[in-house]
Amino acid sequence: HPSPFLFTVDTTTGDHQHTRSLRRGTENRHRRRRRGMEEAAAAELERLQIEILRRISVLESSFLPQIPSAASPSPPDDESETVARLSAILRSGGVNDFCFKRVAPDYYDWPLESRRDVLGASSVDHLCKSIVLVNTQASSDIVDCSNRNNSKYYLVVVQYSARFNADAVKSFLYSLNDGKIPKKRFNLRLAPEETSNKLTGFERNAVTCIGMKTDIPVILDEAITKLSPDFFWLGGGEIDLKLGVRTSEFLDFVKPFVVPCS
Repeated sequence: HPSPFLFTVDTTTGDHQHTRSLRRGTENRHRRRRRGMEEAAAAELERLQIEILRRISVLESSFLPQIPSAASPSPPDDESETVARLSAILRSGGVNDFCFKRVAPDYYDWPLESRRDVLGASSVDHLCKSIVLVNTQASSDIVDCSNRNNSKYYLVVVQYSARFNADAVKSFLYSLNDGKIPKKRFNLRLAPEETSNKLTGFERNAVTCIGMKTDIPVILDEAITKLSPDFFWLGGGEIDLKLGVRTSEFLDFVKPFVVPCS
């Protein structure tokens, strides 16, 4: 009799091949996933290392300002022509509690907390900027800063951490002129950079209200006068130069309009 096994078909080989194929596909997916996770982890590690190095640089600059290097600020008593000129102006105006400090070229790429640390400021609220505004709706006969109550231009000192409120300044100027000038005649906008440079003599990120070419009326945000301690920082006449000054002495010397404008 013929053996019943002569016609049996062995299907196990195909099953094994299919299983191996599935296993290889799964292993490849796992390898790709692991590789992706490793690359992401490496990128995150690199980012953290860069951030740590930057923070170390900031701390070195803060605690060792007397050691000039490419990575840290120059000494605060750096007697550049600008420092000498502005210092003389401040002292002649009775301001004695002030200092200048050099910062790194990439200072404006740093978060406010890092800027605070490198300057030794008490808080980020003590970091301020000076901006030149133009009244675009002033009467045609208002072309300069000869009338501080109704000037074509104003320089406003405001905190970096605050949002400037132009409408508050508009209302202040309207009241300052006893309502004799229509409110529509006050429309304060950021002056073009070229105009700001020409009026102040300082380029962008270097603007300060000390030693300007033009005697532009200054408006100081009221919030700055309430800071404790009363010592704030603003531009120092050069992009990488900052000026710290005692608020009370600044007020006595500059005699700004103090306006709640943030």
